Amino acid sequence: MSITVRNVTAKETRPDATAPQGETPQSASRGTLVRVEHLDAWYGAHHAISGVTFDMAPATVTAIIGPSGCGKSTLVRCLNRMHEVTPGAYARGGVFIGDTDIYSPYADAVAVRSMVGMVFQKPNPFPMMSLYDNVAAGPRLRGWKLSRREADELVERNLRRAALWDEVKDKLHRSGGALSGGQQQRLCIARALATDPSVILMDEPCSALDPIATYKIEELIRELARDVTIVIVTHNMQQASRVSENTAFMLAGDDGVGRLVEFGPTERVFTNPSDARTEAYITGRFG
Repeated sequence: MSITVRNVTAKETRPDATAPQGETPQSASRGTLVRVEHLDAWYGAHHAISGVTFDMAPATVTAIIGPSGCGKSTLVRCLNRMHEVTPGAYARGGVFIGDTDIYSPYADAVAVRSMVGMVFQKPNPFPMMSLYDNVAAGPRLRGWKLSRREADELVERNLRRAALWDEVKDKLHRSGGALSGGQQQRLCIARALATDPSVILMDEPCSALDPIATYKIEELIRELARDVTIVIVTHNMQQASRVSENTAFMLAGDDGVGRLVEFGPTERVFTNPSDARTEAYITGRFG
């Protein structure tokens, strides 16, 4: 038996969603698409993150900030079950997309990863595939039966969604490796969008890009967030403040275990944080 994770829309989210205790973020008034409950993750014997709990609304951007080694990337990889791909890695707790627990023994991990797309720090287009085939790869792997016309429309639609179509429409059969770094990252975003995900995870997607390419990605994030829930890991405080509605601040303790210190609306977290450690990090006193 397997569970297919649906592309959940704002109208389908649970009406009883509540904010974390003591917090009323914007997500609380808009329902919940993603709910993380008491999530722990390990790499073998190493306890990487502990007790992470927060909600994300549909069509919002959540930034995850914190110093290196606090578990940001581990948390993101747990949200689409990529964490368990690492040998010896495992997680416990709940991650819900809509009403589906993606860690249920009945959940199909492949279906989860198609509904929760991933964009990595370094652009990684499939080097042996054309631009066209990069975008079409996900639906093909999922077994979508598409006519040539339908495949053409899917590729064009998602390259347009990634703000790349006008730049590459005459180069669709060239290798993705021929593009600039910023174009490659937008190609990877188009590839992630092609399976119509509910959520897209971005792990420092601009860290290898120049300021102009970074600006284009940030503009794209704001545009995509009209329809898709986005989680972005970033070390750039200005970027977090520009693109996100909510911010999660993580910090590792003396035991090396990453924990969620604070979660809430980005403006409040950056201007009036509830925890002194958040303020110290944002103002550059450590990290």
